[in-house]
Amino acid sequence: MTEKNIVVLGGTGKTGRRVVEALRERGAPVRAASRSGEVRFDWNDEGTWDAALKGADAAYIVDMQDKPGDWDAEARIRALSKLSVDLGVRRLVLLQARVTGPVGGKDLTAGESAVQESGAEWTVLRPNWFFQNFDEGVLLDAVRAGELRLPAGDGLEPFVDAGDVAEVATAALLDEGHAGQVYELSGPRAFGLADAALEISRATGREILYVPVSHRDYVDELVSYDVPADYALFVADLVAQIRDNLNAAPTDTVERVLGRPARDFTDFVRDAAARGVWAV
Repeated sequence: MTEKNIVVLGGTGKTGRRVVEALRERGAPVRAASRSGEVRFDWNDEGTWDAALKGADAAYIVDMQDKPGDWDAEARIRALSKLSVDLGVRRLVLLQARVTGPVGGKDLTAGESAVQESGAEWTVLRPNWFFQNFDEGVLLDAVRAGELRLPAGDGLEPFVDAGDVAEVATAALLDEGHAGQVYELSGPRAFGLADAALEISRATGREILYVPVSHRDYVDELVSYDVPADYALFVADLVAQIRDNLNAAPTDTVERVLGRPARDFTDFVRDAAARGVWAV
């Protein structure tokens, strides 16, 4: 499918923009669709869906469960999947999450059946927490402040590089052999937040501390910063998955799909520190 047209929904996001870059490196015609992308796509405005999907042979889908408020992921992804197939899209790659059980009352794998029953070829990606949460995501400000306050206890997580996830997505969009697969994607080793803080400290020459806090205190702290209560609970429950070691076993999926080892956190930290993202 290297000469087919591909649309990347969420094409300016953490994984989406990397998928766009990886597809372009392979010479694939691709358009990035998002509320601020080259093609407008808004999950909340179905009037934008047709134009984003029309003419595409394959689509990368990222839903919006990581936002405050109610979000029926299964219904929205089902509607999008049906429209995609009606418009001639033949391959769907869906980004979900590697979680166990509900998170903040949400089932983060709720959209999987929608693509699986769409009639298109499908691949589902379930990554662990991204390395990039530390340098461009929810943990960036905490790292810069020198203190990671999280309800993760002494739990372990095989964090994964968003670039590796994007390369797996690219393979699933372009190559054969990935249809009908659910890929759990992790880095090569599991480690705790204290280990992460120590590695960043060594790379930056600054002391970064990990301070474990209780689930309730963390929710209350987020709410005190005007974070909506439902979203605060969502984030706390997501971190609690680390605390409880629910997805702590590394997988070899990245290496099996890409033919090379998954990127290690130490390499990520070294590169991020060299870019000065944690400088204060």
